[in-house]
Amino acid sequence: MQIPANMSLRQLRYFAEAAELGQFSQAARKLHVSQSVITTAVAQLETLLGLRLFDRMPHGVALTAEGHRFHQHVRHILDTLQDALSEPMFLANTLAGTVRVGASYTVLGYFLPSLLARFKRSYPLVEIDLIDMDRVEIERGVAEGALDFGLCIISNMVEPYTLKRQLLIRSRRQLWLAESHPLAQQPVIGLADVAAYPYIMLKVDEGEASALRYWQSVQREPNVAFRTSSLEALRGLVAYGFGVSILSDMVYRPWSLEGRRIDVRTLDDAVPPMEVGLVWRPDDALSAPANALHQFLVFACSA
Repeated sequence: MQIPANMSLRQLRYFAEAAELGQFSQAARKLHVSQSVITTAVAQLETLLGLRLFDRMPHGVALTAEGHRFHQHVRHILDTLQDALSEPMFLANTLAGTVRVGASYTVLGYFLPSLLARFKRSYPLVEIDLIDMDRVEIERGVAEGALDFGLCIISNMVEPYTLKRQLLIRSRRQLWLAESHPLAQQPVIGLADVAAYPYIMLKVDEGEASALRYWQSVQREPNVAFRTSSLEALRGLVAYGFGVSILSDMVYRPWSLEGRRIDVRTLDDAVPPMEVGLVWRPDDALSAPANALHQFLVFACSA
């Protein structure tokens, strides 16, 4: 993608924050600017690109399919710049060793790959022994010392917490639906509206248990038509109009494998975000390679 000469990094940063928070007002508060500054920056980008980047909704904004693709490019630009600026902090290129990390399905597939690639550029001699595990296995492996630390959906963890936790990201949950679905034309959508239509339930990473918690909080139940452990199968079912689903922005892609579009809509009910984070033993010091990866992940996700 060729960037127009009059496009600024400030505009890209404002756009990225609005995309990730889902509201111009929240982006403005986080960046300590007025909401009109965010609105103007986004409008300027849309004019420069000749694209509509956001759908304006009653309670926020949602990326269009074009906006989603542009956001991926912008995130790459901003991350690369941040890596260049922070490189002096991570110049211990001679550090060597192995880090044993357990990661759950969603984290491994949709969160970690780009971060690990960035880490390896700074620490080429550190080997990462990455194991696909569910959350319970990760907690057990960390507690028993088989893993240096784990990465999982920490919002699924159950008290009492015996491991230390570090939040890395919160990913907003939104309604996924086909562009031809009746709810796509409804200005305000709540869980009561969603309950009237077939629902596709994702089972991996305790997806059903976490979904039922927020459904039960409003004393509703989803009308489950299909259950699946495959995100690609779920995308296809939603895109073809067999049902809707509520999933996080982290795993959203605007197209199914068959090339059919999937729209997203914000929900009027308070649906909690998905929280991804680190877990490790509170009483053990991490090895130097494990500590380097731990610090890198915290830094990269807070930048």
